[in-house]
Amino acid sequence: MAQIKHIAIATNDAEKTAKFYSEVFGLRQVAQLDGENAKGFMLSDGNINMAILDFRSDAVAGERGKDWEGIHHIGFEVESLEDIERRLADANSKPMEEVNTALHAGNTGPRHQNVETKYEGPNGEMIDVSQVGWVGTRGLD
Repeated sequence: MAQIKHIAIATNDAEKTAKFYSEVFGLRQVAQLDGENAKGFMLSDGNINMAILDFRSDAVAGERGKDWEGIHHIGFEVESLEDIERRLADANSKPMEEVNTALHAGNTGPRHQNVETKYEGPNGEMIDVSQVGWVGTRGLD
């Protein structure tokens, strides 16, 4: 069976974005890129590779229009929601209140597996933080 091992985020400020994910979620820098196609960083939690890429040409990045479909959100299982929510606030990341309300998620209700609190990342990407995790992340049995 295939396993999810890589997530890529396109950004115009790779350093700022990499710093956010390193400082807030503790991801480690495992490589730095400065090539013809992109500059950026490779981060990892030891299981998933997250590429933070500042593409250097439209040809490499691909066509982006109103109907572009990309990463919807990235989920991080954390040891302490209280700690991560403080760290997100310190990084000026705000809860996505409209989405959290629609999902009945966040600090206002009970915690559910697969639905926790959504925050906005430094490039507008949606970040999902969970203390209970997601179905299928601790084996399939």
